[in-house]
Amino acid sequence: MRCDSHVHIVGLPGRYPQVPERTYLAGLAPLDELKRRGAPHGITRFVIVQPSFYGFDNSATLDALDALEGSGRGVAVVEPNGTSADVLADMHRRGIRGLRINLYSPLAAKSRMEDSFAATVGVAKRMGWHIQVIAPLPVLLKSEKLLAQSAVPIVIDHYGVYGKTRPDDAEGQRLLNLVRMPHVWMKLSAPYRLDDGPMSTQPDREWVAELYAAAPPRCVWGSDWPHPPAADQHKGGAVAAPYRELSYDRLVEDFIAALPSPALANQILRDNPARLYGF
Repeated sequence: MRCDSHVHIVGLPGRYPQVPERTYLAGLAPLDELKRRGAPHGITRFVIVQPSFYGFDNSATLDALDALEGSGRGVAVVEPNGTSADVLADMHRRGIRGLRINLYSPLAAKSRMEDSFAATVGVAKRMGWHIQVIAPLPVLLKSEKLLAQSAVPIVIDHYGVYGKTRPDDAEGQRLLNLVRMPHVWMKLSAPYRLDDGPMSTQPDREWVAELYAAAPPRCVWGSDWPHPPAADQHKGGAVAAPYRELSYDRLVEDFIAALPSPALANQILRDNPARLYGF
């Protein structure tokens, strides 16, 4: 069974309120629609990642995990010093396997990796979870020593959000060296968050090849469904910003086309996420 390792589920605002300080109003993104899109590609497992506009309220993520009945795993956002052991145990039972540090979204612009990591790593270690990091490459590399010395697995979002950096640049080599470490994983996801245009479905083949060569058993794929709007579309918390009108089919097909063999596609979409998330 293949896995989409990076998706978001968004419910009705009346049931799942979005934080007041959000930068846009997120529209519905229901689980049934996601399952319908994944099915033609043999994708029946999903990793639901807590979006920034839900803050510390993981209810939508947890309810979706319940509905997936074992075919889902989750990455949560918690208050490390304000979440009880009983709540964490319940989250684990329902499928949470990681904690997210977001240094990418407008809501997280003033956060510091050192502060976020120090507060989060203790919880992740106690629970046997990983830490998932989304940050632009320059921000990520400022903390490469911290990530390299982590006592828990690290999962890097969206190719490391490398921007215009190439694999043979000094910064690109630093990212690849980080990914070579046995506790570091990479999500090959959301090419449209990079420098190829806000609607791109085609991954950069050179980056795919280099990242896979650096960590064959630790690369996973994700769609980033429902494809959040670009930052320039954020018009304030009362204004709905449309998701990018991208084809899920094209995202899957273009990624597989960038790989040298069907066997490699199955490793990245099936075998690797099964190990990382404990399916």
